[in-house]
Amino acid sequence: MQIDKSKPVMVTGATGYVAGWLVKKLLEEGVTVHAAIRNPDKEEKIAHLDEIAANSPGSIKYFKSDLLQEGSYAEAMKDCELVFHTASPFTSDFKDAQKDLIEPAVQGTRNVLEQANKTESVKRVVVTSSCAAIYGDADECAQYPNGEITEENWNTTSTLTHNAYSLSKTMAEKEAWKIAEAQNKWDLVTVNPSFVLGPFLNPKYTTSESFSVMKQMGDGTFKQGAPKMGVGVVDVRDLANIHFNAGFKSNANGRNIASGHNTNFFDMSQILKNAFPSYPLPKKAAPKWLIMLVGPMLNKNLTRKFLRANINHVWKANNSKSISELGASYRTLEETMKDSFQALVDSNTFKN
Repeated sequence: MQIDKSKPVMVTGATGYVAGWLVKKLLEEGVTVHAAIRNPDKEEKIAHLDEIAANSPGSIKYFKSDLLQEGSYAEAMKDCELVFHTASPFTSDFKDAQKDLIEPAVQGTRNVLEQANKTESVKRVVVTSSCAAIYGDADECAQYPNGEITEENWNTTSTLTHNAYSLSKTMAEKEAWKIAEAQNKWDLVTVNPSFVLGPFLNPKYTTSESFSVMKQMGDGTFKQGAPKMGVGVVDVRDLANIHFNAGFKSNANGRNIASGHNTNFFDMSQILKNAFPSYPLPKKAAPKWLIMLVGPMLNKNLTRKFLRANINHVWKANNSKSISELGASYRTLEETMKDSFQALVDSNTFKN
């Protein structure tokens, strides 16, 4: 599938953390970006993208769009051969899983892809899914060959009451494949990132769930010990490049795990200790029993079931497809961690 770079490219949720870096890459490559966002009139949300566009060969146009409103992407998608659907709720602090996570994720995907069916110019849709659509808990990795998840695996264990966010990503991606397989006008590629870290483009908005863990490392929450909670990590800058290639590489196909490192929260924190000695970073790993005791008190969604299945379990993913087919190149975990933390320091997050 050949995509014409002279044609506009639509990006949903363009002001988001991941989408912002993708938009930057597109603009630097000289692409015209159709940014589909909820509030294009909010200057503080788009100023950083306007600045990037002003210093890039590409250009950006904004379109008011709503995930839950059918047909709201029609204008933004007009004349586009390539669509990036990145918009989806990402939070562990929610009241109603069905309303706050599942419905916007699934309905939003349906609205974007059904609009692609109606838009004659569209040739490819790239959906930002997640490794959360591949696995439910870290302890599941051990059951697969080499103890690692691959693109062949699907999350079958998440429910509305256990890993609801993971359920939302699983259901949204399955909806995407269902719609894609029912037509033959455009092809679908999904990018499945693990835990996304790296600097943010808009210093006024550091609310991404990705930064909650980094904030806890620096504000003293983990001072007595950080959990060895198994996760994968991908740098947001590397992820933007992977998305770009998923859109424009002719052989891009199927699902693609985007994860640079297999690690855990404690090991991540130790990378920061020497670089940021004035901050109350954890010096030891927190015992599992202690985390299981206090975790549910700090966040109702950190259930004992979740903690039991993710702490002290090795998380491992096979990222070979992203490297061989999408040209992925992953930064060191040290660079990602230091740049992420420095971005929070520079934005006065810790007010030291």
